[in-house]
Amino acid sequence: MLTIILILLPLALSLITLTLKSEKAVRQYVLSGSVIEFGVAVAAFIQYKTSCHCNLLFTADWLSTLGVSLKFGMDGISLLMVMLTTFLVPVIILSSFSHSYSKPAVFYSLILLMEMALVGVFTAFDGLMFYIFWELTLIPAYFICAVWGGNDRIRITFKFFIYTFVGSLFMLVALICLYFKTPLPHSFDYHWLYSAVLTPAEQAWIFAAFFLAFAIKIPIFPFHTWQPDTYTTSPAPGSMLLAGIMLKMGIYGMIRWMVPVCHNAMQLYAPFIITLAVIGIVYASVIAIRQSDMKRLVAYSSIAHVGLIAAGVFVLNPYAMQGAVIQMVSHGINIVGLFIAIDMIEKRTGSRVISELGGIATKAPRLAVVFMIMMLGSIALPLTNGFIGEFLLLLGIFEYSKVFAAIAGLTIIFSAVYMLWMYQRTMLGKTNGITEEMTDITWTETVAFIPLVIMIFWIGLSPRLFLDVALPDVMTVLDYVRL
Repeated sequence: MLTIILILLPLALSLITLTLKSEKAVRQYVLSGSVIEFGVAVAAFIQYKTSCHCNLLFTADWLSTLGVSLKFGMDGISLLMVMLTTFLVPVIILSSFSHSYSKPAVFYSLILLMEMALVGVFTAFDGLMFYIFWELTLIPAYFICAVWGGNDRIRITFKFFIYTFVGSLFMLVALICLYFKTPLPHSFDYHWLYSAVLTPAEQAWIFAAFFLAFAIKIPIFPFHTWQPDTYTTSPAPGSMLLAGIMLKMGIYGMIRWMVPVCHNAMQLYAPFIITLAVIGIVYASVIAIRQSDMKRLVAYSSIAHVGLIAAGVFVLNPYAMQGAVIQMVSHGINIVGLFIAIDMIEKRTGSRVISELGGIATKAPRLAVVFMIMMLGSIALPLTNGFIGEFLLLLGIFEYSKVFAAIAGLTIIFSAVYMLWMYQRTMLGKTNGITEEMTDITWTETVAFIPLVIMIFWIGLSPRLFLDVALPDVMTVLDYVRL
């Protein structure tokens, strides 16, 4: 029951938000509603932990003659993704209060609508439901970026829409093909889709269709070209939703659908895909070093980090798969924190250009401290959340190939280079005309960082709770590889 509440609650909140008139009322309402949604997710987490890892399953007939049902549930992997989503949305909403957006009721309604769609993606245990919610996430994301974005937003957002929509159509074709390969009566239930009997050629084509959809969403090199412009042009909450949560849909899709269904094809094409991921790590890191815009630098750093996660999925061993799951959570927390800090710098100085800033730490010490913590988590400093995931990923990749592990490990070195360089140029040194009048973040703004800081150190110091939740289902997924 809690699973369906997690889907319907943000939908109801989104619709009610449209009826509110004042911006203050809208903000109070959506923040309160998103916190309640997180409370429901926590209740689901507690129920899951105390019920011996039982799924929080909801099933209802829909198009029963076609084998389509409203089947939603949570295992350990999807539960962590739902927790990440419901945890980050209130933080994103709170951080946006420093801006005044036109048509606030519509803006915040779209954020809640996107939360609903994201939870639907992570809890769908029916292939067609997964596809429907996958597409639904695109609608609010498009309008948030197209209406409230920056310069050239229409062209950039249209490119983002076309890329992801076309990739989604390939996934739909793959799901339909799987449907007709299930035993009679055909069904889109995920267990039935997993049991589809495929020839090697059929599995290869379905693998290609799934991979295209998921690779674009993540994105993996060379399907990444929509990402830097979209992240940079989007309003800050849009960038956070895209980078912090939405890209995880692609990695989650690989784990949920590609491994059980296309495991033979994944093993066959793994060297090629891992090569693409590793190229993306090095390429994006080098490009990040050369960026002058802080937001664009973080966008390229995201490509490098998710490239490592994707490589970990394709090596198909427990260390890397476990690392991929925990790193999805850590990456979401870290990149949202970085985007919040950059947004606060831009709001106060009117600039994100690294060379135009400097000496911010002397004027805004609280901002400098939280920015440093977010940055250290991103570069995987030991005792922070980023270290746990990247260590497991590199350990798993090392088991698969020492060469791939050595090259993939460069992501830690490169991220330290561009992140520390950015911090040094913006936070340290002397102030200038732009930063001389810089003010520190308010205590209200500081509150937006506190949950992120807690999670960075909680996962870094005591990751067992999160690893134990995911481990049984990681092993269940990998059991399909051994069949």
